[in-house]
Amino acid sequence: MHFMDDSLLPENQDPLVIQAAPYGPQWLPGDSDDIPVKMADQVQKAVDCYNAGATVLHVHVREADGTGSKRLSMFNEMLDRLRSAVPKMVLQVGGSISFAPENEGDTAAWLSDDTRHGLAELNPRPDQVTVAINTNQMNTAEMKVPSDVAGTSWEDLENSAYREMVIPAGPAFVEEHIRRLVANGIQPHFQLGDLAQFETLGRMIRKGKYMGPVVLNWVSIGGGMDGPNPRSMMEFINHVPDGAVLTIEGTARQTWPLTTMGICLGMHVRCGIEDTLNDNLNERITSVKQVEKLARISRELHREVATGEDARRIYKIGEFYNSVEETLAKNGFPPTRRPGQRGFTQYLGA
Repeated sequence: MHFMDDSLLPENQDPLVIQAAPYGPQWLPGDSDDIPVKMADQVQKAVDCYNAGATVLHVHVREADGTGSKRLSMFNEMLDRLRSAVPKMVLQVGGSISFAPENEGDTAAWLSDDTRHGLAELNPRPDQVTVAINTNQMNTAEMKVPSDVAGTSWEDLENSAYREMVIPAGPAFVEEHIRRLVANGIQPHFQLGDLAQFETLGRMIRKGKYMGPVVLNWVSIGGGMDGPNPRSMMEFINHVPDGAVLTIEGTARQTWPLTTMGICLGMHVRCGIEDTLNDNLNERITSVKQVEKLARISRELHREVATGEDARRIYKIGEFYNSVEETLAKNGFPPTRRPGQRGFTQYLGA
């Protein structure tokens, strides 16, 4: 992304889209008093986040016993209720479905390829399903410290079920998954943790494997992905083309400086108990309060907070393209090199 002299002025930035991730399938109900279990309470949490300023909802679902649901029928029920309760929110289903361990002592794991392909058949359709690129370590315990998890089922970080978790996202699965999502009008929302993953996405686009808006998160959670180094964040931002839509996502208390920088830079942000339980050291904060905090910071910087209509426009929901070149141009990538062409490629103006 290119920054001109006036790019940091709020009147020149898009309204801030806040993604809320209030369900946190990695936590058990006893880990926080902000974990909705009953379906009605899960829906109400979405309403409360929307009223606080969030316009994108990252959706996971819990069973009646509080465990993360792995049943797509539960997602269908949840989506149906959400469409009525928060009709203006962008509904984004987590592509892992639930990586929480099945039984005590099990390692956290993503579900099978066939099960995850079923997300393309959800009814009603979500607006988005998150998609990871490249099989990769996802050790979500690596960056956490004891104060992040005090009083929770995660206290034994050295033996966490999440230390050995891996994202299964090889090329055959990802290409087929994207094909099925797009065929059903569902936008892939790319969750990328480093530049290698972004570069793979770029190559996929140039090969015609995805033709649509590039809407993505920089996922700074360590454990196989970038950590919370501002230099890493800026390097990632520098590689993302101007037509893409980039959200900054952190973990634990690093969420707050990263998202604040993201707001200043004109990016979008994510928050919720899936990312952090804490505000200040040893101080808990609910998902709704997290949304309110980011909305307040944005408004204090004179940057508008997006409405539901704004979020759909900014995210280009329902928009897909007809060719590789259109996809490159609309997202701001350089054009394909013509046969015999030398030098750097660019779109020729009038």
